[in-house]
Amino acid sequence: MSAAGRTKYVLILGGLSAFGPLAIDMYLPAFPQIAAELGTGAPQVQLSLTACTLGLALGQLVAGPLSDTFGRRRPLLVGLVVFTLASLLCAAAPSAYALAGLRLVQGLGGAAGIVIARAVVRDLHSGVQMARFFSLLMLVNGLAPILAPLLGGQLLRVTSWRGVFLALGVIGAVLLVATAVGVRETLPEQNRRAGYLGGTLRTFRGLLGDRVFVGYSLSAALAFAAMFAYISGSSFVLQDVFGLSPQVFSLVFGINALGIVLVGQLNARLVERARPRRLLAIGLGCNALGGIAVAVSAAAGAGLAGLLPALFLVVASIGMISPNATALALSGHPETAGSASALLGVMQFSAGALAAPLVGSAGTGTALPMGLVMGALSLAAVLVFAVLARRGTAA
Repeated sequence: MSAAGRTKYVLILGGLSAFGPLAIDMYLPAFPQIAAELGTGAPQVQLSLTACTLGLALGQLVAGPLSDTFGRRRPLLVGLVVFTLASLLCAAAPSAYALAGLRLVQGLGGAAGIVIARAVVRDLHSGVQMARFFSLLMLVNGLAPILAPLLGGQLLRVTSWRGVFLALGVIGAVLLVATAVGVRETLPEQNRRAGYLGGTLRTFRGLLGDRVFVGYSLSAALAFAAMFAYISGSSFVLQDVFGLSPQVFSLVFGINALGIVLVGQLNARLVERARPRRLLAIGLGCNALGGIAVAVSAAAGAGLAGLLPALFLVVASIGMISPNATALALSGHPETAGSASALLGVMQFSAGALAAPLVGSAGTGTALPMGLVMGALSLAAVLVFAVLARRGTAA
């Protein structure tokens, strides 16, 4: 692949894999506004976040195997159309529950971009080169959680939360055109798997029986869930408890997300010298250290001075966890990359969806519930890695 072609694929695939943070993060500064306009409370607003995350999980379960059977392009284009239309409909939602339903559909469509982007990378690369390409995707993908809340916060200066969803619809339409024009089919017909339903169930059963695959996937999912607890609770904690404006909250959120990009690029350099498994262990250790620090800071009442550095460590560590866990999990399953990628994504977003109500149900009047959930999940990630992936490949 030429340098120009590689750059094109990094930009488009990075944009597709950014559907998760775009759909999740862009409307976070508007949480208090949504609750006020729709006459509801924090748990009901967080339900729309959970619904989108579930859609992102379940959609990967469908789109990944479909891409193994019918090729990458067709399921990807259909998913982009669904995401775009659902985003526009979210802007007209009359209630919190209608918004949650539409967010579920939005997540289902966006999932195709996430899972198939990973499968395309697996089609084109292997081994260390695959881990390195995933790290490059983090540069583009990492811009989404930085820019999404910043853009959302600025949009709230001139429009309501409904305008945020109109902007998401525009982004979906742009990526639809870019994909249709710039992404070729990467899975030849002779390599596709026939028998969608039966074959899919057998493939998933085989993947779940692979202890090492589960170890890499589940440890990354639990670390992702720790970050998602922060995503779910930080809007209310930082704005309602500590009094930050939507714009300042967006800036704090963007700085934390910048950590993902910086660590992801550091990982891209280190992966040439250190094995991905070792880097994954370091990332999980940093994630756990940050999660514990968030819980201790919240319990001790250390304020923003103690809370913000700990949150940064949890979020930034994802830049080292995600590319290495993904490369390690997919490396042993080249013939079912779509299905393996789907299961990996399902674990991540399902864990994230479960983390959101845990934070909300315990209340948002203090940072302690968010800190306890983050600390527990990050420690569980280390434990799963140590037990299930202890004999994994060191590739």
